[in-house]
Amino acid sequence: MAALLCSRRCTAPISNCPASPVDRPFMPPVRRSKSAASTAVHQPVMLREVLRALELRDGLRVVDGTVGAAGHSVQIRPLIAPNGILIGTDRDPMMLEYARINLEKAAAEKEIAGTPYHLCQGSYALLPEYLKKLGLPQVDRVLLDLGLSSDQLADGDRGFSFHAEGPLDLRFDTTSGKPASEWLQEWSEEELVEILENWGEEKFSRQIAAALVAGKPRRSINTASDLVNVVMQAIPVKVTRDSRKHPATRVFQALRIAVNEELRQLEVMLDEILPQCLATDGLAVIITFHSLEDRMVKNAFKKNAIWTNLTPKPIEPTRVEQKVNPRSRSAKVRVARRIPS
Repeated sequence: MAALLCSRRCTAPISNCPASPVDRPFMPPVRRSKSAASTAVHQPVMLREVLRALELRDGLRVVDGTVGAAGHSVQIRPLIAPNGILIGTDRDPMMLEYARINLEKAAAEKEIAGTPYHLCQGSYALLPEYLKKLGLPQVDRVLLDLGLSSDQLADGDRGFSFHAEGPLDLRFDTTSGKPASEWLQEWSEEELVEILENWGEEKFSRQIAAALVAGKPRRSINTASDLVNVVMQAIPVKVTRDSRKHPATRVFQALRIAVNEELRQLEVMLDEILPQCLATDGLAVIITFHSLEDRMVKNAFKKNAIWTNLTPKPIEPTRVEQKVNPRSRSAKVRVARRIPS
């Protein structure tokens, strides 16, 4: 049998051949970040609620479309053992390496080596390609966790953190596309206003956009701290002093979304990929972290006739979780069941 490739970015064959599954995951070559830790630190958000919403059982085919460090997947895998299949996708090769390590560790500890899993580098919007190459027509469950990982924030080489001194990159996959620092050299002032308003809901979009394109700052925004300095100088002092969030939060969010085309990826997933790839009676569970994503998911589940919306009101983290894991505070979980078209 000819070797199959797992995605358009793959450079090695899938080791879980559909005709003869084995418990060795496919992994593309991983570029290790200089600042990446040897173990992941990210805490999965609303783990108990997500597992309950997924209604897991033996034999299910489950996609973790934003597998990250496999925080959810390490708990999903034993619940679909021994006959289930887990497919994890992520655009970030560093996170896929964390996922592989954690899945292998959990398998050894829980003795679930007979449950095959597949890790594919690329967007969840490429799911039809992955399934075709795995010989799977559809899946039973799809989980998307749309948040930024703590491990990505800790990667000083990509500028996700406000305090990063490495390049202002903001890409999930640093082998594809251009970094944010280059885009900032090209976007016009009006384009920046549109990005900051639409994807960051930033009140001071015009002031910040004007500062970003003005002379010297435009030529010297190379790190996250460079960007923070420009933003802090562009907005009123009172806002920087009284804001509960870091004043540059929405700017970083908007630029990251633009660089990675995140909302376009989500739109394609909701409108095209999920209806195609999720089997009848299958479940879609999606965790969002800001109003733009949540609104898209809410509208898709509410307006499309293929869905039974199981969460008219989203599931939110408990106060205990918000205290233990502050990054969960803005999280919302929405769930829908696929019904016959």
